[in-house]
Amino acid sequence: MSVIPLTLTVSLCLVFTFIVFFLRENSRRFSSAERESLLPLAEETPRTVGPISREQSRSGK
Repeated sequence: MSVIPLTLTVSLCLVFTFIVFFLRENSRRFSSAERESLLPLAEETPRTVGPISREQSRSGK
């Protein structure tokens, strides 16, 4: 009958380990692999271009 306490102890250790790893991974929500893989596809903020100066328009740049 000493197998039952040993089984319960190992099971509780595994459950505790799972909970710790789950909470640790869940706290890093913004740095998940799925999110980081999609970052190159994110919308970029458009750059505003200032007015063209007269020297640039004359030289053809």
